[in-house]
Amino acid sequence: QVQLVESGGGLVQAGGSLRLSCVASGRTFSSYAMGWFRQAPGKEREFVSGISWNGGRTYYGDSVKGRFTISRDNAKKTVYLQMNSLKPEDTAVYYCAGNVDSGIYDEPHAYNYWGQGTQVTVSS
Repeated sequence: QVQLVESGGGLVQAGGSLRLSCVASGRTFSSYAMGWFRQAPGKEREFVSGISWNGGRTYYGDSVKGRFTISRDNAKKTVYLQMNSLKPEDTAVYYCAGNVDSGIYDEPHAYNYWGQGTQVTVSS
């Protein structure tokens, strides 16, 4: 089993930055693809970013390209999401997800393991 715990959310003004972290338990993290999704009230869960098991491939949703950066540190079993130039529409609960790397990163069904989420609120 893998447990994922997110942190780093909070309240920030538009134009500001936050860095989310997701720490994994278990010994298989280094073989896992990892992803970040978000869900705003009344909306469907949205793909934000994904990263391959070794960090060699990264993917971003259109709404965050050029503003967010995903990275990972396998020695620390941690994946990060650096969020810059935040906008009010980025307000959502952000979820970390992981699974054995299947080459699919932008679909929720590709992930078996999910964190509890961390709230990000961007004020205008």
